[in-house]
Amino acid sequence: MDIGVISVRYARALLKSATDAKLEDVVYQEVMLLAKSYIEVHELRHTIDNPMLAKEKKQMLLETAIGGEQSSALSKAFIALVLKEGRESMIQFMANSYVTLYRQQKNIILGKLTTATRVSAAMEQKMRTVVEAKTKGTVEFETQVDPDIIGGFVLEYDTYRMDASV
Repeated sequence: MDIGVISVRYARALLKSATDAKLEDVVYQEVMLLAKSYIEVHELRHTIDNPMLAKEKKQMLLETAIGGEQSSALSKAFIALVLKEGRESMIQFMANSYVTLYRQQKNIILGKLTTATRVSAAMEQKMRTVVEAKTKGTVEFETQVDPDIIGGFVLEYDTYRMDASV
């Protein structure tokens, strides 16, 4: 079976369980931490994929990656299920699929503002408001400073890109 199909099925099941338990926001934050851990700690993938490492150690590592002791029981149970079924090599894909499904369910759009210098919080909020008005959704906004830009800004969200830079 395809990795994409499997990861989406697991992610859908996790989202459904989290929604039923009213924990979808908590699980979203934990899954975001897990996805970030896979990006920042390159050895995590190799360690989790190692067949010589005991499942208990893998469980401990993955629980640490989602927030440790403070993580939800649902996320811990999900990790245990993934390990029990031998699907740990796909858990990063499951995390990314959960993030995508959650954002679709909550109508969350990713936005990115690139400027020549750091912008104030008020200006960032104005840009966020503009995007939210256009998309009728919530925006997760990221700002970035690019010294190659002399002036102006580049605003990206969804599939749109507004380049008003010099």
